Amino acid sequence: MTQTMIGVIGGSGIYDIDGLDGAEWRDVDSPWGAPSDQILTGTLDGVPMAFLPRHGRGHVHSPTTVPYRANIDALKRLGVTDVISVSACGSFREAMAPGDFVVVDQFIDRTFAREKSFFGTGCVAHVSVAHPTCPRLGDACFTAARDAGITIHKGGTYLAMEGPQFSTLAESRMYREHWGADVIGMTNMPEAKLAREAELCYASIAMVTDYDSWHPDHGEVDVTEIIRTLMGNADKGREMVRRLPALLGADRAPCPHGCDRALEFAILTAPEARDAALMARLDAVAGRVLSA
Repeated sequence: MTQTMIGVIGGSGIYDIDGLDGAEWRDVDSPWGAPSDQILTGTLDGVPMAFLPRHGRGHVHSPTTVPYRANIDALKRLGVTDVISVSACGSFREAMAPGDFVVVDQFIDRTFAREKSFFGTGCVAHVSVAHPTCPRLGDACFTAARDAGITIHKGGTYLAMEGPQFSTLAESRMYREHWGADVIGMTNMPEAKLAREAELCYASIAMVTDYDSWHPDHGEVDVTEIIRTLMGNADKGREMVRRLPALLGADRAPCPHGCDRALEFAILTAPEARDAALMARLDAVAGRVLSA
């Protein structure tokens, strides 16, 4: 058993969380650059927690410029074991209405301007992201949201687009009708892939703000309406987070789905051929296997 530490990455509209005992904004250094912001740490119901605003307080980072590697590395350095990602999304499904939440379990990655791995020349690794989220953690989020009175859907495919522009009508129709996506957003990739490389359990909660542009009765995305829905979703997201420590508990067994052992057989570069500088940068995310 190890100690649970919950890390929350807050999306648009969520720049802090309430009720932390001993709350403190902390600087965390990372060899992958500066994280999006300081990290808010404290305890809730006796469980250590860390909160990182993905876009920074004041929303200073675009989806493309979010320092995803630094964010995941910094959370790992703090001792986070379980990462909850909350983010604003558009919906491709009538039943997934604005104001609803979706427990995402699959992704289609259409981003192209971001660094997507901690590994590379000097240390090559291939991790499986066939099942990119942790079912145990997703179930806890589903229960927390349901108990908070939030309409939440279990299971959904998230189309990650580069942004910052929204989809064209043709793209929106294609993603919905031919690709089978359920929601669309700009920030969960490469975040989910990096969390897997860092051997962190990861759950993604999509907070629906609009119907994208496919819906015949809603037309193109209206930023004013999105912001209005976003504010209500942010309050609900914080209520969901407040319920997670009681569900996850202070003591943590190994992940039954193997998220915390994702690198077990992933590194292919022979020890004698590994780049020393890259090894030093990997001390947090891959320290468990590199020091074995």
